[in-house]
Amino acid sequence: MKVRIQRIDGSARMPEMAHPGDSGFDLFASETVSLKPGERKLVPTGIKVSLPAGFEAQVRPKSGLALKHGISVLNTPGTIDSGYRGEIKVILVNLGEQEYKVEKGKKIAQIVFARVECPEIAEVSELDETKRNEGGFGSTGLG
Repeated sequence: MKVRIQRIDGSARMPEMAHPGDSGFDLFASETVSLKPGERKLVPTGIKVSLPAGFEAQVRPKSGLALKHGISVLNTPGTIDSGYRGEIKVILVNLGEQEYKVEKGKKIAQIVFARVECPEIAEVSELDETKRNEGGFGSTGLG
């Protein structure tokens, strides 16, 4: 699979994989933004992507930002469909207790590329039964 990426901001950083074998590529802010506690903002990356049909990109939080500063991606995972050609922007939220400054060129999220299936949807009058059936929300116990 090849993902084509266009820089729309000349100083934008291309997504980077930190270690061989990682599932995600780091995304970087293309401008400096400050987030007060409880605040959310749309942070641009300065790039656009072209995904092949049958694939999506998922935007996910960075664990280090979440643990150290309480910074997360609000709609996680954010989905980028194969037909989308706009700039990738990340909805960051500050769940921490201190204001956080997102510096231009710094990591803000990660992007994971995944295959997606397009199943045929069939309406039926009944579903097959399973041992679990409708059990959910703690049905297996919490201990």
